[in-house]
Amino acid sequence: MSAPLIVLVGPMGVGKSTVGQLLADRLGTGYRDTDEDIVAAQGRAIAEIFVDEGEAAFRALEKEAVRVALAEHDGVLALGGGAILDADTRALLAGQRVVCLSMDVEEAVKRTGLNAARPLLAVNPRKQWRELMEARRHLYEEVATAVVTTDGRTPEEVTQAVLDAAELKTVSPGGQPPDPRPEDAVVNDVTRIEIGGTAGSDPYEVLVGRQLLGELGGLIGAKAKRVAVIHPEALAETGEALRADLAEQGYEAIAIQVPNAEEAKTAEVAAYCWKALGQSGFTRTDVIVGVGGGASTDLAGFVAATWLRGVRWIAVPTTVLAMVDAAVGGKTGINTAEGKNLVGSFHPPAGVLCDLAALDSLPVNDYVSGLAEVIKAGFIADPVILDLIESDPQAARTPAGPHTAELIVRSIKVKAEVVSSDLKEAGLREILNYGHTLGHAIEKNERYKWRHGAAVSVGMHFAAELGRLAGRLDDATADRHRSILEAVGLPLHYRHDQWPKLVENMKLDKKSRGDLLRFIVLDGLAKPTVLEGPDPAVLLAAYGEVGE
Repeated sequence: MSAPLIVLVGPMGVGKSTVGQLLADRLGTGYRDTDEDIVAAQGRAIAEIFVDEGEAAFRALEKEAVRVALAEHDGVLALGGGAILDADTRALLAGQRVVCLSMDVEEAVKRTGLNAARPLLAVNPRKQWRELMEARRHLYEEVATAVVTTDGRTPEEVTQAVLDAAELKTVSPGGQPPDPRPEDAVVNDVTRIEIGGTAGSDPYEVLVGRQLLGELGGLIGAKAKRVAVIHPEALAETGEALRADLAEQGYEAIAIQVPNAEEAKTAEVAAYCWKALGQSGFTRTDVIVGVGGGASTDLAGFVAATWLRGVRWIAVPTTVLAMVDAAVGGKTGINTAEGKNLVGSFHPPAGVLCDLAALDSLPVNDYVSGLAEVIKAGFIADPVILDLIESDPQAARTPAGPHTAELIVRSIKVKAEVVSSDLKEAGLREILNYGHTLGHAIEKNERYKWRHGAAVSVGMHFAAELGRLAGRLDDATADRHRSILEAVGLPLHYRHDQWPKLVENMKLDKKSRGDLLRFIVLDGLAKPTVLEGPDPAVLLAAYGEVGE
């Protein structure tokens, strides 16, 4: 039995056919489209099948077409937008090299809104497309080994991005096509996740795997003369080893040691870093490398954003929290006495290296704290994350667990999908704040002595109860918050008598509008939405379930 070299999935109109044909040309192989197979076999258009026999009949034809193509075709294979709805099809895709092409809703409507061949978008295409994606997004991500955004890119640029993401070799002039399963297709089991460029920023990759520091020189590039490694005191040996390695590669490398955790995120520490850069003659072509947890990468990114109005930087996160949240997406910042991350900038990194080996020595409490952001990703976008954790909560508490890499990759993919379309939190990105409004208020109340993940865990419990009381969230999903957070050892409660202080802290939250509090709640599993200005009595009642 043969197997495709690469399988393309994604929503209708994303360009799978065009990109698939270009890929086949570049790879010196054949191209096949299961939609075309169905049309050829039935002798009529897909829209006609929908009209004559209904969607269920078409899905049955599609399931069989995909099964046959996966068994017969060894080149580039494109599947229809809804093919992944079938559980048997998803099972067949397990172990395949699958790339999901994605686009935002406005681009989708431009490409498909007036196309009569798209029967599922016949009425109100913008609304229909958005609803289709809400239902299918987690399924695309379940089968995909990489996600590539197509917004603002030519077909040729998308093709190159797919080749890079899948690590496929193109055919050299006069050469032979690559082996369908080249030995170097996945180097050290490295997963590459592309973050699309928006708001004038460049796209970049997040690499997840082991022994990744060898990739650092390539990300820094030849134009840089100087490299500054910003690291916390707890990683002094790591920071110095990295500096020495970069010096051996020919860079003028310096190490800048900063305090641990949130103590690093102050104006004074940022000024200390600026002074070190100035004394080293740091220019706009030089590069900052931020090593450590979320606080370290937040600071390093902020220093990079503000030095000479912006220099390139690379994130090397060493905690779960930093890998799945802080180091991805371009948010940088420092804290003030008035609140967390109130001073900052959107300044995406040039790349992110998530070396899973760094988690092996992470204290259990720090590791578990990071799981709060993983669980958040499950509730707002990818329920498979929740299923994996619930299958063995104790195993999920350790980096040696069987699903560690998948949990981290899935969580990063959730954030990648969001920030690729909304870098500056103008809309969609706000959903990433699920659990954070109360969570940040708790952190401030505790003078940042509480772990971020612990505070977000309580915040998610609160958000679930708020959603339930507001009539948005069903009881089963609300109760699921309690069970999964408790199962991995995350806290559910905070002091009841602190509610007035927490309300004042939340009014200073960057998501608030004037004195109007805003919360991300769920309308259902993986259906986040904004709840603006809820009744204070409802807020207090929700906190009554959290306070102790």
